[in-house]
Formats: sequence, C-alpha cells, structure tokens
Amino acid sequence: MSGGPARATALRVGPRAAAVLVLASVIGLGMFCWPLLSPPQPQAIAHSGQAPLMFVLLLPVILAVVLAEISEGGIDPKTLALLGVLAAVNAALRPLGAGTAGIETVFFLLILAGRVFGPGFGYALGAISLFASALLTAGVGPWLPFQMMAAGWVGLGAGLLPRRPSGRAEIALLAGYGVVAAYVFGFLMNLWFWPFALGDGTQLSFDPEAGPLANLHTFFLYTLATSTFGWDTGRAVTNAIALCVLGPAVLATLRRAARRAAFDVPVTFATAASAPSTDQGATTR
Repeated sequence: MSGGPARATALRVGPRAAAVLVLASVIGLGMFCWPLLSPPQPQAIAHSGQAPLMFVLLLPVILAVVLAEISEGGIDPKTLALLGVLAAVNAALRPLGAGTAGIETVFFLLILAGRVFGPGFGYALGAISLFASALLTAGVGPWLPFQMMAAGWVGLGAGLLPRRPSGRAEIALLAGYGVVAAYVFGFLMNLWFWPFALGDGTQLSFDPEAGPLANLHTFFLYTLATSTFGWDTGRAVTNAIALCVLGPAVLATLRRAARRAAFDVPVTFATAASAPSTDQGATTR
C-alpha cells in the first residue's frame, strides 16, 4: 500500500545540522518576539542601529546550516545547482507581485520545493530566495534578515507536512498550508517593528509597562487593523490560487527533476578490471 508521494531528500538534515537549525530557529524567534521580551528603545532610530547587528548575527547562523550539511556529506553539486536555479526563479518571480495589495509570488514555488525535496532544502531555499530577491530589487534593509528567517520556516514547514496525501488531497493540503503560512508570515513580520510603527499614546501602541500577554493582545488588534485583512489576505489568496492552479504541474516537474537527479541513490565507485601491464607485455630486445 502506498504511503503517499515519494520525497527526494535533496538536502539531508543530519543530527548536527538539525541542532544548528533548531538553534537558528530559536534565535530567530527571539528576534521576532523581542517586543514582548524587552522594552523598546525610546526612539525608532535606535532600533535601526540594531538591525545591522541582527543581520550580521543571522547570516552566519544560516550559513552554518549549509556548512553543517556539507560536513555531513548531505549536499552535492546537483543540490547546489538545483538550489541556485530555484532561488533565481523565485527572485525573478517576486517583483511580479510584491507591493501590490499583498500579492506575493515567491511562496508557492517555495512550498512546492519544500514538499518535494524535504525540509532542509525548503529552509535553505526560503532564506536564499529572499536574499537574492532583495539584491535584485534593491530591497536590502533592516527587514531582510527577518524575511529570510520567516521564509526559511515556510519552506521548512512545507517539507514537514504529512507525506500520505496525494492527488487532489495533496494539493488541498498544500493550499491550506499556503494560507496559514501567509498569515503567520505577516504576523511575524509585523511583530518585530510594531513598537515603532505607531509611536506612543495610541490604543494600539506598545506599552513597556504592560505584561507580555497584555502587549500580545494589543498587537493582535494592531495586526488585524493594519495587515491581516489587507496584505496578509492578499498573500493567502495568491498562495491558494497559485498552488491549486499551478501546483499539480509544478509538482510533477519537480518530482521528475528529482528522479533524474537521483538524490537518494547512493554513489558507488566500481573498480575497473586490471589491464595487463604494458611493461610486462613488452618483449625485451
């Protein structure tokens, strides 16, 4: 009995890489949730000075995931080539919709690739895609490390979805995940800069004297009013439509590429039959 579509693990996550990935996720979650963990600086410009430091701290963690994979033999030239091609495609797709009513064209391919090639590949593709698209669109700023981490989680989650569903059930699963991921992405991206978005004194402002639960409640109201019914919903609708319409064809293409690349086939080297030595076969004169 089939257990669902086979998955080609293009980027294996061994014990050491898994530990690095968990550490990177914990650090990233702390970066997103810092408004709930520590009071903000009195001026927004103080936080803009911290952002480059966060960028410097985050990039080595992401690179450490790749280095850990290399040291464990979980990455090869085929994987690097595929990662580069898909990241380039994502970087080219993103300007087609970003900035227009929340339409975001980068996530559907990321979700499908994470589904086909596994969580490690999905995480790396998410982070690299956002970095590449930022370079392409001149979108490098204090928000970039947060986008990279959040997109990495989207690809990671897609690779961890149950493998059993197939056919229409699989597309429905991916579309539902795309909707949830869109809202979670928007929630996280709002959280890190919320204390400086409105200033002090409004009903939706961060209160450094309130507890985490009170501030979290205020933040929910803020993100509902400013993002959820606009940008996040646009992103969710884009993900669902793209996954339903293009998902079957793209999944088939990616799985065909995975079969041809044979990521899961161990590489063996056969010893050639020893040929007669030239020196031994020569006659002396």
